[in-house]
Amino acid sequence: MRNDLHEQKVDLACALRWAEKLGLSEGICNHFSLAIDPSGETFLVNPQGLHWSEITASDIVLCDATGQVLEGRHTVEDTAFFIHSRLHLKHPNARAVLHTHMPYATSFTLLENCRLEMVEQNALRFYDRIAYDDDYGGVAFSGEEGDRIADAMQGKDIGFLAHHGVVVCGGDIAAAFDDLYYLERACQVQALARSQGLPFRKIPDAVVKRTARAIAEDNGAQRIGHFASIKRMLVKASPDILN
Repeated sequence: MRNDLHEQKVDLACALRWAEKLGLSEGICNHFSLAIDPSGETFLVNPQGLHWSEITASDIVLCDATGQVLEGRHTVEDTAFFIHSRLHLKHPNARAVLHTHMPYATSFTLLENCRLEMVEQNALRFYDRIAYDDDYGGVAFSGEEGDRIADAMQGKDIGFLAHHGVVVCGGDIAAAFDDLYYLERACQVQALARSQGLPFRKIPDAVVKRTARAIAEDNGAQRIGHFASIKRMLVKASPDILN
């Protein structure tokens, strides 16, 4: 029987491959990681130099908070370590950390005071869950920049990083990936709406809060089912992902 660590590697590989299918990847850059202990001291992460579409479970690297590779045949890219290690250590809900430069969400980070507005159902799931880092610190080649990003998250699940991209944190891969998918969809719809040149139609605050609570309460089964279906499709189409 395959062990839990291997299954976690499969989950991470599936998340990476499906994100690439959705056009959320960027070359061989960006990273997904999963802490394997509550302290966040050790975590799985995709390695340096591989395209997301080719990653298999055995390509996933296990490393610790000092950057030492504990298991795996590849290296860890510096920015992956500095961003993900700090979030795993400092963020209360960052068991899974997904960082992308996905286009629609990233476009929001380029505009002055651009926020995801609570005017559409997919966006409402993110009510009071988003932090906006409006200061760009350059490429994350240091622990200081990783700490700055982690602090800017303010314990929120979603971070919009100015001039950079987004970070999505969650209690497991299924939850984080579901949020990543719907975040990009929400940003895509709002980008299209903004292009019409008309003001947003507002939703009353009471309805926003009530709907956000309802989505949160109902979303466990939806998130699990969403990611389980992704795994089934990928394993059927590309059984090598299990290797």
